[in-house]
Amino acid sequence: MCRTIRFVTLCISVLAAVSLQAAEKPNRPRFRPAVLGSGPDALINRIDRKGLLQKGQKDGAVMFCAIVAESGEAIGGWTYRGTPETDALVDEVEKRLIGVKFTPPIYNHKPVKVLLYGTVLFNPAAEPHLRIFLNQDPQELKRGSDFIAPQPVIGADSNFRGLHPPADVPIAITGMASVNLKVDVNGALQNLDVINEEPALLGFAAAAHEDFQGAKFIPAFRSGDPAESESVMIVCYKADEIGVQ
Repeated sequence: MCRTIRFVTLCISVLAAVSLQAAEKPNRPRFRPAVLGSGPDALINRIDRKGLLQKGQKDGAVMFCAIVAESGEAIGGWTYRGTPETDALVDEVEKRLIGVKFTPPIYNHKPVKVLLYGTVLFNPAAEPHLRIFLNQDPQELKRGSDFIAPQPVIGADSNFRGLHPPADVPIAITGMASVNLKVDVNGALQNLDVINEEPALLGFAAAAHEDFQGAKFIPAFRSGDPAESESVMIVCYKADEIGVQ
């Protein structure tokens, strides 16, 4: 009888411990990209539309990249490829990027740090005046697709450690590499082709190839679901920004 009671007590203790561990383990999805969110600190709500209208900002667009921490907070960010006559839009987006909150990115059930690539469109004659897409692919932007581009993971089992401009560039300049990324539904990089680099022949294409070797991604999301993707991303090496380590 005593052995039976001890055995039952042991089983109850084990079950209680397992239940406690399960309760403490967050119920996270395998993948979740950093997205805009809807609170007062969301990028879509921080950009001053009325101020842009008052400044006479015309129809235009600007691309951006943000370093998003595990908490979802942007701890760095920069803009590039603004269309003509978008100085007010570029300044506004760059000013609002730092400290903006995205939803915390999740990779393999754990919060991670990522690079988030996006495009801001402004049109004073349209409603809404402001639209933000979390991709930089020309065809996806043209269609206005519900498409979130793959987000490079910094850390975890990813070999991506940030952006590192060519070491032998003689002066501090901003360079870009337009890359065609193919990423599978599990976040593995299948292929990376550099379409062009600006300025040419200074090593920005080679830098992009090297930086993303062995990178893992939160996969693309299309209409709310993870998806295999092939899309264009503009990797910007900005002279006054420091690569994430």
